[in-house]
This record gives sequence, C-alpha cells and structure tokens, in this order.
Amino acid sequence: MSRAFVDPEPKWFEDFELGDVMTTRGRTVDIGDIASFAGLTGDHYQLHTDAAFMEGNRFGQRIAHGPLTFSLAVGLVGLSGFYGDAITALIEITALKATKPVFAGDTLHVVATVTNHDASGPKYGTLGVTYSVRNQTGDEVMTFLQTMLAKRRKLEG
Repeated sequence: MSRAFVDPEPKWFEDFELGDVMTTRGRTVDIGDIASFAGLTGDHYQLHTDAAFMEGNRFGQRIAHGPLTFSLAVGLVGLSGFYGDAITALIEITALKATKPVFAGDTLHVVATVTNHDASGPKYGTLGVTYSVRNQTGDEVMTFLQTMLAKRRKLEG
C-alpha cells in the first residue's frame, strides 16, 4: 500500500505546545558561504574577508558574519519541516546574541524550543521559538527569539 506525503505538512497553531523542542540536522559553513554573503550584502569587513589581517586578530582566522549565522539557523529550521505550513507571518526577532565566533569548517545545528504560545485571536496565534545555534562540539554560538503568527484551526459550528 502506498502513502501520500505533502510538503509542507499541513500544521496549525494548535499543533505546537509550550516546551516542544526540535533539533535540526547539521550544516557545515565553508569559506564560499562567507565570501558569497559578503558579496551579497556588501559587508566586506576585514573580520570576514581578509585572511592576512585576521592572522593577527584574537580569532586567528576569518569569521562568519553574524547575520549569515542567523540566516543559516532560520534556514535549517525551515528545511526541517518543523513549522509545516502553519506560519503566516514573521512578527519580530528579539534577544539576538552572538556568543562565540563561527569559522569556515564549523558545522552548525539548531535546537529550537517553543517558549511562547499565545492563542490571542480566533484566526491566528502567536508562536515564539527560541533558537539555540550550536557548533559541532555543542557550543552555543548564537541565540535569538523568533516570534511568528500561526494560523489556527477553524472552529466547527
């Protein structure tokens, strides 16, 4: 017997509970990612693009842009299918903190935890998810709270 799968999976605000945790797969950052991000954004700051300069810096090598790390984290959770098709809008990103540098060769994954679950309206609920971005040794390199609007199931009646 065959089964049918849909991408993205139909999901609703009610499918998420406070405290739900999801861990993504890993994704290795390479120097091409850093160079491409610099080209895309115009951020060619020496911390990201000048290997000789960075040899004498406290990190000893080029580091990934903070917004690149953030973007990769959002992408990893998105690709996981965790949200299905429940999300209708981004409300805000808050409490973003870069805690350790990310280098070419680091493999990042995200531990996403539902930390806010507010059924404030009949059509949409507010879902807050805290992202803990971690490297291959489990060190946390970035955290932030992403707050989104999620569609609610229609009430029968």
